Amino acid sequence: MCTTTKPKRSALNQLTRLLLRKYNCGVRPVQNWTKPTTVYIDLIIQSVLDVDGQTQKVTTSIWYRQIWNDEFLVWDPEEFDGITEISLSSDAIWVPDVIISEFVDVGKSPVIPYVYVNCSGTVKNYKPIQVVSACHLEIYAFPFDKQNCTLTFRSWLHSVNEVDLALWRPAEEIANDTKDFMNDGEWELLSVPSHYCTLEQEDRDYAQIQFNVLIRRRPLLYVVSLLIPSIFFMVVDVTSFYLPPNSGTRITFKTSILLGFTVIRVNLMDEIPATAIKTPLIGVFFAVCMALLVLSLAMSIFVVKLLHYSEKEVKEMSMSACFEFDLSPEPDLFSLTEVSNSDSPLEKILQEVVSLRLYLQEEDNEGSSQSYWVELCLKVDKLLFCVYLLIMLIYVMTLLLLWGVWSSA
Repeated sequence: MCTTTKPKRSALNQLTRLLLRKYNCGVRPVQNWTKPTTVYIDLIIQSVLDVDGQTQKVTTSIWYRQIWNDEFLVWDPEEFDGITEISLSSDAIWVPDVIISEFVDVGKSPVIPYVYVNCSGTVKNYKPIQVVSACHLEIYAFPFDKQNCTLTFRSWLHSVNEVDLALWRPAEEIANDTKDFMNDGEWELLSVPSHYCTLEQEDRDYAQIQFNVLIRRRPLLYVVSLLIPSIFFMVVDVTSFYLPPNSGTRITFKTSILLGFTVIRVNLMDEIPATAIKTPLIGVFFAVCMALLVLSLAMSIFVVKLLHYSEKEVKEMSMSACFEFDLSPEPDLFSLTEVSNSDSPLEKILQEVVSLRLYLQEEDNEGSSQSYWVELCLKVDKLLFCVYLLIMLIYVMTLLLLWGVWSSA
């Protein structure tokens, strides 16, 4: 006579039917309704996917765990072939309405339709979540900024007398748990401190647990692609003052520097976060650098214009001054020749000598006047260079002061 053994899955099927036969998923699972249901929460940050400074949103990937006790899902394992844990559909049982207060958008989170339940009634709801949350981003010190984004978990409807919250692990362990974080991206996870508090609304207290996600941006990429090229441009612009202003190459060189800086600034515009609240300090840095380059070019144009203006004017002034000075003492010679009343060769030679003397004096006065103006323009150029260095020094000291104020705040 053949005997058939009872399959293991029939015990699982019977247990599931027994647990859910009279189960009401809309009722909080406690025998005594005055007893609150404590929901334990655990959080592991896996990665920071996106930080949008313009919309003030942060997208993070987290591993979220909820644990609570369901007094209606209890059984004796010996009666069901030693089954101590089963999986049930999350739609078939009561699930706490714990939400994230800063939640602003639906992320691309995978749907996990099942929860684990053990024989003592402990329900474990583990699932990955992609959270798009609102965060007050402080990008003033970009790219050396640190952000503090909060994730506040609370029950949407139940007060603390009905649903209470607690940490599944100690707060110190959660804060220092960064081993699962993808640490090869733009952001570095510093710590995740957490604390429990209650929120009073409409004469009711709601339990909530707040996690502070402290992250820091890695600035190396932005330093190499933004700051170092800008500093190189400014250094080259300062050294261009050593080019002679009368050579004509200084204006071309400074114009090329300004054009190159503008091209780099436009190409890297998308790298700087935009916000309507406060301008990042690096934005002020680029704007002032552009203004200094324009000021340097204007100074050089002024000096070159002064040089070209002096050549024409000095020539006219030197000629008029020469004739006024040299022709006035000569009437005695001409009068003597007129008195002689002769057209002798001596008179012609005398006139040629006087003309040659006047020409040489004119050339000498013109050359000395031109040298004086060139020397004066070089002194003006040196003075403008000193003024430019003073303005740049004040600018650098102001940046360092602003940076020190931000660091100490």
